[in-house]
Amino acid sequence: MREHAYTGESLVCTLGGYKEPNSHRWGPGIRNIFAMHYIISGSGTLETRGKAHRVSSGESFMIFPHQEVYYYPDPEDPWEYVWIEFKGDAARRLVGMTSLTPDLPVTGKSDHNLQPLFDIMEPGNGLPHHKLRSAARLQLLWSYYAEAFPHAALVRQTDYVWEAKEYIHNNYWRTGLSVSEIVRFVAIERSYLFRLFREATGMSVSAYLASYRMQRACELLEMGTLSVQSVAYSVGYQDPLYFSKVFKKATSHTPTAYRMQHRVDAALTE
Repeated sequence: MREHAYTGESLVCTLGGYKEPNSHRWGPGIRNIFAMHYIISGSGTLETRGKAHRVSSGESFMIFPHQEVYYYPDPEDPWEYVWIEFKGDAARRLVGMTSLTPDLPVTGKSDHNLQPLFDIMEPGNGLPHHKLRSAARLQLLWSYYAEAFPHAALVRQTDYVWEAKEYIHNNYWRTGLSVSEIVRFVAIERSYLFRLFREATGMSVSAYLASYRMQRACELLEMGTLSVQSVAYSVGYQDPLYFSKVFKKATSHTPTAYRMQHRVDAALTE
C-alpha cells in the first residue's frame, strides 16, 4: 500500500493511495473529510444511513463528512481500489456538481478508466508547486465524475442564446469577430439562432455585438486613463476615426466629449 499526505489551501488533498485485493474494512465510524473510492476489481459493500450499497469493478463510492459509514469487501471476491481524501472550501462545490449525495453515495460504471486519475498525491508535499499540482489533478478527476454523473440541475437543454452571448463577451475585443464565427461556435442553423436571439434579447446578434462593444467602450472611457485609440482597439475597432463615428451614433457624444462629461459628473458628486 502506498500513501502520501498533502495539505493545500482552498482545495486540500489530505490522503490518497491504493489497496490491493484483501480483507480491508473500516467502521462503523465517521470522518471529517470527503473520501472517494474507485473499484479496480472485485466488489464490496458500503453501509450508511441504514442502507447497504454493493459496489463492484468500475464503480465508485463516496464517504461524506460526518456521516457514519461501514464498508467491507466481498469475502469471495475482495475489492482492489484506489482512493483520494480531500476537504476545503471548494470540495463541497465540486461534489455538488455530481449526483452523489449522502443518501446515494455510489455511482455506476464510467465510460472512462478513472484509475490513473487517482494518482494525485506527491511526496515532498511542503512545496507550493506540489500543492498546486495535487489540487489541479483532483479537479481534473472530478471533471470526469461531473461529466459521467452530473447533478440533475446541471443537465439542461443547451441554451444557445447564452452560449452566443458568452462567446461575444469573451471575444468582443477581436477586430475579426463576425456573426458567422458566432454561429459556427454555437453550432446550430443560422436562422434558428437569429430567431432565438431576437426573442430573448429583442435585437439581432450583430446589434448585440455592437451594443456590447459600446458598453465596454463607455466603461473604458469612464476610467479616464486610456486614449481614444486604445479604447477603440480594446473593443474591436482598428480605425479610431470609424470607432468615434460609431460611438457618437450610439451615444450622441464623441468619445472625448463622453469622457469629459463623465469627469464633470464625477467632480460634481464629490
